[in-house]
Formats: sequence, C-alpha cells, structure tokens
Amino acid sequence: MKGLELSELFYRSYGDQMLKEIVPRLFDRAAVGLVGPGSECYGFDDEISRDHDWGPSFCIWLEPEDFGRHGEELTKAYDALPQTFMEFGPRRASPGEEGRTGVIDLNRFYKTYTGLDHPPSTLEEWLRIPEQNLSLCTNGKVFRDPLGTFSAWREGLLEYYPEDVRLKKIASRCLTAGQAGQYNVPRSLKRGDMFAFQYALMKYCSDIISLIFLLNRRYSPYFKWMHRGVKELDLLGQSTFEVVQELVAGTGTRGKEELIEDFSGKIINRLREEGLTASESDFLLDHAAEVHGKIEDGNLGQRLAVVG
Repeated sequence: MKGLELSELFYRSYGDQMLKEIVPRLFDRAAVGLVGPGSECYGFDDEISRDHDWGPSFCIWLEPEDFGRHGEELTKAYDALPQTFMEFGPRRASPGEEGRTGVIDLNRFYKTYTGLDHPPSTLEEWLRIPEQNLSLCTNGKVFRDPLGTFSAWREGLLEYYPEDVRLKKIASRCLTAGQAGQYNVPRSLKRGDMFAFQYALMKYCSDIISLIFLLNRRYSPYFKWMHRGVKELDLLGQSTFEVVQELVAGTGTRGKEELIEDFSGKIINRLREEGLTASESDFLLDHAAEVHGKIEDGNLGQRLAVVG
C-alpha cells in the first residue's frame, strides 16, 4: 500500500462525508488531495517511510476567506477522524511538520514554498524559487477541486520554467558538472586528495541529475529523492540512474574518470540534438557559454553564472 493510495481511500471513506456534514457549503469550494513534502507524495515511500509523517491523512485546501471563517471548525472535525485505517496508522508527525496534512489555507500553502502570493510571472520570480519547492508543489494528486483555484496555481507551475530560465540553469549545470567531474575529479586523484575527490564526484552526480531533470522539463526534487526520481524520466533517465549508481558504489577510484567522460559525452550529444550547442568540445564546461548564448532576455543573458 502506497501512502498516496491510502490517502485517497481514507478521504473517500471519511473525508467526503465529513465535508458534507460539517460545512456543507465548502463541499463545492474545498480542494482535496495529497501534495507537498514527503516520500508518499512522490510515490517513493516504502516500509521504512512509515515510521513518521506517513499514514491515513489528506489535505483540505481552502480559499483564505473560507479558512478564516471555517478553518477552526473543520480542523476539529478532521482531527476527530479515525486515527487508523485499513490497519495503518496512527500518523506520527515529525516536530514542526504537523501542518503537512489537514486543513490548509490555499494561498499560504503556495506562499510557503514559492514566497509569492501569485503564480510566478517574471523571470526573476521563477529564479528565486528553490527548484525542490516547485517539485513538491506539483507532486502528489488532487482528488477534487471544484473551484479550480488550487489546480490553476499548480497547472501554471507544471507548464515549467520559461525557456530563458531553463537555459540559464542548463548552462549553470554544464559549468559546475564539467568543473567538478571532468576537471576536479582527475586532479584530486593525482594529488591523492580523497576528500576533494569524493566531494567533486558527488557534486558531479548531483549536477548531472539536475541537468537531466532540466532536459526533461521536470523539477528536480529534494536531494534524497533525486537519484530515485531521475530513473523515471524518459530522456536519459535510466542511464543517468545507472551511471550514478556505478560512480558512488564502493570506495575505489578505478574507472570513475572513464565513466564521467563517457556520460558527459552523452549529455553533450543531447545538447547538440536540441540545438543548444554547436561546439565540438568534449568538455561540458565549454558548452555552458554556448547554451547561455541562446538566452533571449538581455538582463538574464548578461553574464554566465552559477544559479540554483
């Protein structure tokens, strides 16, 4: 049983009727689902996940005026629902994470993760939002949304970054992945500096995963789920999962440089296929400027720089 499936079954069994009985007018106004932080919202949960922030629960997102008028009453009714369901539960919330589920102010939910009271509309607003936050705003499932307000926010984010922002980030990842993997991994090995080697290796792995998410036009999740999540992407997803698995396996150094060079070549080929670079270089860093040069916005394209 996955947490997302459990959540929807729990809502259908108890939440639907609760809404109709406690505040009938909200039945045609409240959005319900399970979206946000937590492995269950990605479908990545397993038996280990069940020791905290997992169990029968769901989110009820209310318009601000509805939350102010009925939030307390509806929260009491939600808290009175059965704590166990289908032999699962009770849900044990981690300290500070009690608000992941239950009755939530819709605007406050999005503002918490985006810092905005409106969907991002400028390139600067898009760049300021941490990518993992965009990922958790668009994961999970909305069970119902009669007004469509929650889903309108969500669908706007799912349309993905404006192309100039995507290019800025791709250029940044080419810069840092090339520097970490193709430049610093071999130099660290020559010096016998194993800390620098391991650090550069993990930086390369993190950056190529992020880059593959960008090429697939999908938001990269919290670091704990990046490797698991990349496997599901259509474009180079499985091969990225496998090469990272091989790079981080064990403590030896044999073959790491060759793996990095080979996979960096695959990424460069994909950049060429997308028309993002015409450079013949086999060094990812050299392609950063090529990709950056495709940015149309004058301000965003002024300087190649590392961005989150």
